Amino acid sequence: MGYFNSALANSSGVNTFDSPVCGGGLSHNGKFSYGYASSVGKRSAMEDFYETRIDGVDGEIVGLFGVFDGHGGVRAAEYVKQHLFSNLISHPKFISDTKSAIADAYNHTDSEFLRSESNQSRDAGSTASTAILVGDRLLVANVGDSRAVICRGGNAIAVSRDHKPDQTDERQRIEDAGGFVMWAVYVLERCSAGTWRVGGVLAVSRAFGDRLLKQYVVADPEIQEEVVDGSLEFLILASDGLWDVVSNEEAVAMVKPIYDPEQAAKSLLQEASQRGSADNITCVVVRFLGSSSKENTNNVQEQ
Repeated sequence: MGYFNSALANSSGVNTFDSPVCGGGLSHNGKFSYGYASSVGKRSAMEDFYETRIDGVDGEIVGLFGVFDGHGGVRAAEYVKQHLFSNLISHPKFISDTKSAIADAYNHTDSEFLRSESNQSRDAGSTASTAILVGDRLLVANVGDSRAVICRGGNAIAVSRDHKPDQTDERQRIEDAGGFVMWAVYVLERCSAGTWRVGGVLAVSRAFGDRLLKQYVVADPEIQEEVVDGSLEFLILASDGLWDVVSNEEAVAMVKPIYDPEQAAKSLLQEASQRGSADNITCVVVRFLGSSSKENTNNVQEQ
């Protein structure tokens, strides 16, 4: 994912999977547990960031989880990690109209980042896949191709859509704004690869940042709401380093028997690495402890 120069600059075979960053925790009300694992993988630089946060807003215990996959460097992904959720929970309509608060927070964070970039000569951007838990509501929002998948009633269900330039509606939006989408091929370690790119440069059609392409690459999130009930077992958020080599159904099948979400996230990361993922890999798993499946959370310690 990302820019041509990112793909070419990070072409070394370095793999630091042996020492991934991982951790996890349990909500104060005991309703959900979470775990994460993140590795640079075969890339020479790490551009993935993640956030796992539990907060209190107006008497509600709120879970905030995000995966942010940077391109053109780390500036955008790091900025979004540091500011998006703070902007969201301080929004006056966070509890009363959470969807509009999420949309506002995404666009406000994007605008703030772009202002902070005014003196930068090189463009940077980031995807975002976020999940917000408020009471019995799960709200998933995304821009770009990091993805959210839930397990409900034993079935894998994608609750976000990858934003790719060749999708009919995305291509139309870009062309209506005066841009173009083209197939671009590059050579990497004696093999060629190609994908559809905005302006022949960027492989996602929505993202934070990307100042030079901002007219076409928007930070408007698509938002989906799910009810947290007995049939909702767990959620997986991950960067495309996982989804490039593991299907939604395979990921859900791998996580199902692993009750510790930290171990589940590590297992997903390990599987993606073994399958030859060429990207950074970051996975977050959230288990809903009121679901019909019985979890053993004895090994889950609060972060």
